[in-house]
Amino acid sequence: IMALLRSVGLLALLVSVRCLNREQLFDYGTRFGDKILDSGTDSVRELELEQTLFFFKGKFDKVYVNTNGFISLTDPTDESEYLGKMPASFGMIAAFLGDLDTTDGAGYVYFRQDKSPDVLQRAAEHIGQAFPSDDEIEPTHAIIVTWENVAPQGERGTGGEYRNTFQLVVANMESASYGILLYPEESMQFGSTLIDDEDQLVEVGFNEGKVPGWFGWATTQGSYYRISEDSEESINALAQETNSGRPGVWVYEIGTSPLFTSITPGEVTEVTSEETMVDSPVPEPSVPWIRHREELQTSEAPYETLTTSPEPFGESSTPDELQHRYVQPQQRPQNPQVLIIDEDELNVDVFSYNYEMCSSNKHKCSVFADCRDYADGFCCHCKPGYYGNGKDCVAEGESQPLIYNNNNYSKWITWVLVSAGGVFTRQVEVVFQPGNERLSVRQEFGGIDEHDHLLISTELDGRIPEVPRGATVQIEPYSEIYQHSSNLITSSSRRDYIVSMPDGSVRTHSFLWTQNIKFQSCPHEEVLSAVPASQQLSVDQIFVMYDSSNQLIRFAMSNKIGSIHSGIPEQNPCFTGRHGCDTNAVCRAAQGKDFTCECAAGFTGDGRVCYDVDECSESPQICGPYSICSNQPGSFRCECVEGFQFAGDGRTCVETERPVDHCQRGTHDCDAPERSRCSYTGDSSYICSCLPGFSGDGRACQDIDECQPGRCHSDAICHNTQGSFTCQCRPGFHGDGFSCTPGSDREQTACERHREAAQASSSSSAGFFFFRPRPAVGQYVPSCDAYGAYEPLQCHASVAQCWCVDSSGQELPGSRAQPSSRPMCLDHNVAPPLIGPTPRADISPLTPGANLLFTQSGRIDHIPLDGNRMMQDEAKTVLHEPGKVVIAVAFDCVEQMIYWSEITQPSISRAKLQGGETSVLVAKDLGSPEGIAIDHMSRNMYWTDSILDRIEVSRLDGSQRRVLFDDDLINPRPIITDPAFGYLFWSDWNRDGPKIERSGLDGSDRTVLVQEGLGLPNALTFDPQSRRLCWADAGTRQVECIDPFSRLRRKLTEGIQYPFAIVSYGRNLYYTDWRREAVVAMDRHDGMEVEEFLPQRRSRTYGIAITYPQCPAGVNYCSRDNGGCSHLCLPRPGGFTCRCPDARDGSCVEQDENF
Repeated sequence: IMALLRSVGLLALLVSVRCLNREQLFDYGTRFGDKILDSGTDSVRELELEQTLFFFKGKFDKVYVNTNGFISLTDPTDESEYLGKMPASFGMIAAFLGDLDTTDGAGYVYFRQDKSPDVLQRAAEHIGQAFPSDDEIEPTHAIIVTWENVAPQGERGTGGEYRNTFQLVVANMESASYGILLYPEESMQFGSTLIDDEDQLVEVGFNEGKVPGWFGWATTQGSYYRISEDSEESINALAQETNSGRPGVWVYEIGTSPLFTSITPGEVTEVTSEETMVDSPVPEPSVPWIRHREELQTSEAPYETLTTSPEPFGESSTPDELQHRYVQPQQRPQNPQVLIIDEDELNVDVFSYNYEMCSSNKHKCSVFADCRDYADGFCCHCKPGYYGNGKDCVAEGESQPLIYNNNNYSKWITWVLVSAGGVFTRQVEVVFQPGNERLSVRQEFGGIDEHDHLLISTELDGRIPEVPRGATVQIEPYSEIYQHSSNLITSSSRRDYIVSMPDGSVRTHSFLWTQNIKFQSCPHEEVLSAVPASQQLSVDQIFVMYDSSNQLIRFAMSNKIGSIHSGIPEQNPCFTGRHGCDTNAVCRAAQGKDFTCECAAGFTGDGRVCYDVDECSESPQICGPYSICSNQPGSFRCECVEGFQFAGDGRTCVETERPVDHCQRGTHDCDAPERSRCSYTGDSSYICSCLPGFSGDGRACQDIDECQPGRCHSDAICHNTQGSFTCQCRPGFHGDGFSCTPGSDREQTACERHREAAQASSSSSAGFFFFRPRPAVGQYVPSCDAYGAYEPLQCHASVAQCWCVDSSGQELPGSRAQPSSRPMCLDHNVAPPLIGPTPRADISPLTPGANLLFTQSGRIDHIPLDGNRMMQDEAKTVLHEPGKVVIAVAFDCVEQMIYWSEITQPSISRAKLQGGETSVLVAKDLGSPEGIAIDHMSRNMYWTDSILDRIEVSRLDGSQRRVLFDDDLINPRPIITDPAFGYLFWSDWNRDGPKIERSGLDGSDRTVLVQEGLGLPNALTFDPQSRRLCWADAGTRQVECIDPFSRLRRKLTEGIQYPFAIVSYGRNLYYTDWRREAVVAMDRHDGMEVEEFLPQRRSRTYGIAITYPQCPAGVNYCSRDNGGCSHLCLPRPGGFTCRCPDARDGSCVEQDENF
């Protein structure tokens, strides 16, 4: 019985360490520099801060400490105005808000500021545990407030009193503040206080208080982030649960600058078993467990006065330490039980706090690992189902992509590769017989990179036997002994291989193989892991094939590992393939050689023979109304009948809405045809735009007074007209009003006479008026050049059409078109010059039907845009490729095609925006294509490769590849084209020398645009309207823009998290953020964040792009007939270049053209 009682007692002690105890609070008391708040029920003390505190959107240089369990950011009001009436009118951090009392001398409130390294380190560890993905946690200032043994107001006195001890730590950094709340379980004895004679639960949370309204005319109640709820369970959870991985410790990001979104709680709500058992010293048995007030009141037994207690653990305490390590007397239970523990049977070691423990370092372990404490440190161990060194853990059976010698391979890897977390050294010595050739292989495994890929560096030294061309090699089964120690794995074996010569002869050779694998295991673990010291690896069914098309060696083998004394391990038929299950069945291995066959989903049978289930016959209504069910092996397919289409849920068939061309029907709401233009954009949508010479939104257009200084010649008079203007030379001068010369007797040309006659018929005043560049409303007036000849392109605004004419002014058949797509007219009897870029319009309304595309692991999602707003409820997935990592995405507006890059099996692919089969365009000679840009005018594609360190160009179908740059590049990622003006922009996030560069689209005139003040310029975009180049930097955490021509640079915002890609559209910049796992919209004029989209499937967001329902207006030098080039036509400012692909043929001709 005594042994049982001892076991129960020790179990109770072990259970009690699951939560925080008072010894684990931050040090407090006068000996640590604390000040003591005046005793009372509503005492307040101002504390001037040595460093700024960030709270919600505000910055504060002082706080006010209050008895009632909170600190405020401004002088608090009387307690009657906020107790029980939250949210309060002032900013408040409520650690335990209630009507608290310290007037009896037993309770105290301590507070101080602290910049000591040990305090800042402990604060950083708590924050790091709560936010394991944040890697820049460097507090520089802390505020520590401790409420010790405070009582609820109205229940003071000796005996029967309830006391709470809790702590608030505010850790401040350069641009952010964090709140850390600590609740030791044994010191939390009540959860409610009396307010207006009612027992009300305390509140915990962050209150913003009153904030100024628009223009500062009034104030409104700000946000109130409440942690506790109106339930006893939520108060009890303060000491028993967590968001930082440790019960009783809660961490929140409470303010950031310059951009604040919301209070952010810690991310780690689970607690490992190792953490709960050994991360804190065992408290004294006399310390009571948590009880609610109501539970305590049911006991009538009085407190028993303590006269003796066991010695505290560790060294003896000073009086000051005893005062601030208060032990609450224990209430006598209703049915007391006596527990006697002999002192000589209880071995209690002296305890001293060790910062190299899991409590301070658990965040250094993988999320798939447990942290274990040892006598002199801690180690991370992967959880069951994962393997690795604890800091990096990989799921068993998961395919692990490898980056090997700058080439990407996807293979199944064994436990050896990741048992050391991917960080180890492998040395192999191979001796071939009978020629005695020797080969040394040294491999450095560098761990897991940012894309979860294993990095390998391999050095080969020596030579191998020659194998004649056309011969085949067959490797015989072999066995190998592995010797395993704490930091070393060694093996050796003799292997035979057979060479079958082209003449039919066969030769058998062998080689001796020895290898050493060195890694760092847990240095504190005295007993080796469960892996035996010696194991035998048996390898058979070895398959090797050379893939000549991809220049790859592909191999597979069957591996069995076990004891060296057990002979050949028992083989289950599921593993050998001798199970006899149906091809549409799954073999389930059991013990030994037992197994079962189970038909796959969609099939029925005994597993040996499986039959297809006809879902369409068994469940005729499975597809719903207006649909046709088609049975398929193991599955079925639903198709909508003609005239119907799938709704947004992908299952229900709804009647197809036929698009209506409102422009053609005249049912639009655009302004009158003489002032505006209606443009149909598809799907019953249209846009209104004002004609040249008018301004407005297209629904209401006003005439522009074009008569500004300098419009006409200095010897001419300007007259404004509806939609246009006229210039008239002054008396005594001759010309068109734009060029006036003294009177001349030159005979008028046919065009001039035609123009003069048209003006005479349209003008109501005397004299001659000359119109340029737009004719008057309602009357066609021809355009003449400076020599009086007809200009090749003639336009008439009243009918909104343009056409080409010959030298006599006669319209060329078939050339008439809308002004938005003006025909390319050739000069009369002159070689056709290539058309230069069109100037941007002053007014560019957003086109309906635009969408945001962004990538996420193996997915491409899209968000429709309504002007400058994301239609988040309509977001959906466009493409899903499981097991892939899609990085870059781009869009071709001409063919409505999506282009993307993938890095697990490096490739560049495309597919129609509206769906269809995907096409792999480039799959060879790629390392890690992380940026794609499309020149829709020239029909070319550009991409960056951060492993091969180069920039390439090809046609849009992936043909005619040519390397533009392969020097002075380290980590090129984003790449942008400016097709209208012939420029190419890209950035290199080389940590030792980041830069942003520019060149022509043909690679000419390469220059560095930005080099100073960069960190990791991951994201890059070019706005063709403002002609500004903008980038987001994950190192400096800023968004900046620059005019590429004047080099004027402007910072838009700072304090963002970890941007990856960015795109400009309309008024906003949209960027993806790794840490927020979101798409963020920011106003590109004032830098303010305006919107955030959080995908349902939360993971890292990568590339981002815009889709347009129609292409922006403009052409470049390669738009027509490929510029006359035989292969690649590459534009540049002022001309273009004809270039040959790297794999050229005899028909290619290179030439440069300047204009």
